[in-house]
Amino acid sequence: MTSPYEPGAAPPPGCPAHAHGGAAPAGPQDGRAPGPAHGAPGPDPAEQSGLVRLYDPEFAADPHRYYAHLRQYGALAPVEIGTGVTAMLVTDYRAALDLLNDDTTWSKDSRSWQQTVPPDSAVLPMLGWRPNALFSDGDTHRRYRQVITDSFRLVEPHELRARVRHAADSLIRNFGARGDVDLMPEYAQRLPLLMFNNLFGMPEEYGDQLIAAVGGLMDGATPEEAASADAAFTAYIMELVGRKKAERGADLTSWFLDHLNGLSDEEVIAQIVVTLAAGNEPLSNLIGNALSRMLSDDRYYSTLSGGALTAQDAINEVLWNDPPMANYSAHYPRRDVFFHGTWVRAGQLVLVSYAAANTQFGAVALDDRSGSGAHLAWAAGPHMCPVQRHALVIATTAIERLTAWLSDIELAVPAEALTWRPGGFQRALAALPARFTPITPDQAGATPWDSSPSPSTRPEPTSTARRHASAH
Repeated sequence: MTSPYEPGAAPPPGCPAHAHGGAAPAGPQDGRAPGPAHGAPGPDPAEQSGLVRLYDPEFAADPHRYYAHLRQYGALAPVEIGTGVTAMLVTDYRAALDLLNDDTTWSKDSRSWQQTVPPDSAVLPMLGWRPNALFSDGDTHRRYRQVITDSFRLVEPHELRARVRHAADSLIRNFGARGDVDLMPEYAQRLPLLMFNNLFGMPEEYGDQLIAAVGGLMDGATPEEAASADAAFTAYIMELVGRKKAERGADLTSWFLDHLNGLSDEEVIAQIVVTLAAGNEPLSNLIGNALSRMLSDDRYYSTLSGGALTAQDAINEVLWNDPPMANYSAHYPRRDVFFHGTWVRAGQLVLVSYAAANTQFGAVALDDRSGSGAHLAWAAGPHMCPVQRHALVIATTAIERLTAWLSDIELAVPAEALTWRPGGFQRALAALPARFTPITPDQAGATPWDSSPSPSTRPEPTSTARRHASAH
């Protein structure tokens, strides 16, 4: 799986690839003088022992330094996404748009590429072919995608907000009396799964089963644990579909089954799985990344222009600067193609770096993004996220509900002490420890323990600035 890229200059002094000993792209040096931005000769070529590894902890700690280095190759750069698995990574905004909107040159079908990858490769869960909307082209893709978009269109926004509030309250009850919480495993990672359990039509008591199964798939320490989690997830999906085939309801599973496009049971299961997979991890990371900004950035307490920034502002900043899925949109050219200055071979894996493309000219601030076009966190073109409106409702409501009940919540560690999970695809915090004044079910006024609070007693979303001021 060699990459037909032009060998480039060595990484400049201070480049993360240089600093971590051999993460720079390999290739013979052509003897050219360093560019003006480098300002000094490059390192000894002997130090260049491999590609930039997107799955290394060093990359997770500071990916934007690596993106800056990768841009020296032009619009596409060679990277390693798993042990022995290489790809070309699009870091240029215009090139990303051109690729994402061209389904004539580029295919989403990974079956031919998959034959070149070891069957036990860690990247296959993300890139291995399945009969769903994510890995299909043309009429097949449109048939699958329409089932998803039409079904989600039946979920009313006001009803979705009410469901999120209910799920959020159930989670806050678990830790509200403690006064401390790790917001990633106890809130951001659990809430989307509770929502999907609800939206697909399973009883509330199955939420913990889904959480345990997906958590095991993500964090299984041994092959045995991963296999057990996979079996539990399969059992959950089969029971879900079996229940809905026996008795329909006002839920996504029933609407998938009854859609006029006439999906088979296998196809329905595939669309459920991809909806869960494509929705859970990005949505968890979006909630976590936005909360980390709100709890660590003074702008969310006060601004010079007056008024505090909101949860929606935090979400927008994350989508621009730290997208929850940083590098994805796997594509494979149908033929050899010369694309934005680089030859790409037919069938070669090309990924889009939403994070690098969005920040090509530096971090995007809330007050100057108007001239930057649209961010690519949802991708673009025919495979753009089909349910981004629903994702925004869930993320915004989850954050507003948490900060309304826990009005003085703050980070329990310095912001610079937060760590990121290794992995080249996602941008995800490993933990988000926070503290707050404990709340109890017997305190005066409405609490998350109220079984059915009236609209007048529900906490209204308030600005972080007003909450912070009242707490002090």
